[in-house]
Amino acid sequence: MSSISIRPARVEDLAGMQSCNLQNLPENYSIKYYFYHSLSWPSLSYVAEDGKGRIVGYILAKMEEDGSDDDPVHGHVTSISVLRSHRRLGIAKKLMVQSQEAMATIYRAAYVSLHVRKSNRAALGLYRDTLGFTVKDIEKKYYADGEDAYSMKLSLKPS
Repeated sequence: MSSISIRPARVEDLAGMQSCNLQNLPENYSIKYYFYHSLSWPSLSYVAEDGKGRIVGYILAKMEEDGSDDDPVHGHVTSISVLRSHRRLGIAKKLMVQSQEAMATIYRAAYVSLHVRKSNRAALGLYRDTLGFTVKDIEKKYYADGEDAYSMKLSLKPS
């Protein structure tokens, strides 16, 4: 397998990110949505690129910047995906860590949130067991097909 590099996403990567999403996930987004993230929070989305320049994974993330005492400024992972041919190589973890570090250093995010399907045991293991996220809530029928989601959170500030 060729070497994989993690780097910030660029506008010219958006079609490759969308292709990766369409191949792997039932939640799909228009190219406008990728542009919106890329232009609004250019330092939060990353791609995993193989030695041939092909996008084999990505993370699409944003900031929730309407902070209050009840809910401070925080990051949110909109979507993350790695092609099946490149799974179990630590790519998703690297993508998550890069984005989380940018959230904390650039935007001073207090925490990062995400949603994950209750049935997605591999992702749940990554988020909870490897990265230290905790389940904050269960959102009933969160996904278009009616599946519930775990609402998860990871503190980015030292406690």
